[in-house]
Amino acid sequence: LLPKFGGKGMYGDRVHEAVIAAGEKESGITIHYTNEHYDEGAIIRQVKCPVLPEDTPEELAQRIHVLEYEIYPKVIEELIESEV
Repeated sequence: LLPKFGGKGMYGDRVHEAVIAAGEKESGITIHYTNEHYDEGAIIRQVKCPVLPEDTPEELAQRIHVLEYEIYPKVIEELIESEV
């Protein structure tokens, strides 16, 4: 979750590896606006999921992808509706 584990070069498995290596108990997704700085735009929504003690980066990534597929379309729809 931003602002942790963000910035230039922090994407994909690199993030999941860093989260697990740091012993974090939760991870998740951060949907945010973009600006001129990596991962520093205003946060629109964050959704958390657990990091299990036995997780591999691939297992954590699968859990994160489920959140992305569920939450991103909802947030996009909400943003579009708020503009109308």
